[in-house]
Amino acid sequence: MSKFQKALDRLKSKPRDFTWRELQAIMSHFGYQELRGGGSRRKFMNPKTRISVSLHEPHPKPILKMYVIEL
Repeated sequence: MSKFQKALDRLKSKPRDFTWRELQAIMSHFGYQELRGGGSRRKFMNPKTRISVSLHEPHPKPILKMYVIEL
């Protein structure tokens, strides 16, 4: 099983300790590029489909909030 597949399976299990870095890796695998906005606002944009996802990068700890994981 690849590192990507393990991370995706982990995300699907809705863990309480899923990190921003893990999300970045998954989004990158699907062709999304991270764009930085003001403050902690981040946008993931897929240049081929023009689909975007806007999120706040968690801080000070890099653990995603459950509402982000449940989307």
